[in-house]
Amino acid sequence: MSVAELKSQIPDYAKDLRLNLDSVLSEGGAPGLSRKQIALVALASAIASRHEPLVAALAAEGAAHASEAELNGARTAAAIMAMNNVYYRFTHLVSDTEYASLRAGLRMNAMANPGCDKVDFELCSLAVSAINGCGMCMDSHEKTLRKHELTTQAVQSAVRIAAVVHAAAVTLEQRG
Repeated sequence: MSVAELKSQIPDYAKDLRLNLDSVLSEGGAPGLSRKQIALVALASAIASRHEPLVAALAAEGAAHASEAELNGARTAAAIMAMNNVYYRFTHLVSDTEYASLRAGLRMNAMANPGCDKVDFELCSLAVSAINGCGMCMDSHEKTLRKHELTTQAVQSAVRIAAVVHAAAVTLEQRG
């Protein structure tokens, strides 16, 4: 099923999501991001949102703008952040600060060579961290992106994509 077909399944009470999907998945609606970056962030966001039809549709559309290795980089970001966001959100939210000083002991070797550009990986990681609500990870990825000279508008575009893709996934999931 294509993204267009999935959009047509979004009910009228959520019609703003259809419009927002059109916007954030375009270069005009995601200022500061390339077409490839939009595709990678959208795929990582769909994976984090756990709606398989949307994941498949965005992966298929993303193949027109990114290589399979780059798409796997988005998948890697979603996988690693699924783990890290839980762990680091815990260390950030519990009142006992000793946890934050302990070695995480979690393998993250894939981050060294995720299959896509470092900035693209960071954009995907930021988007997934926003969906998963890990403030510590969002802050870390935002700082890294800014060090790579991405504008605040580009960073905002990645988070807007995450927000809209996640909302679409939640809404589509309710339709069955």
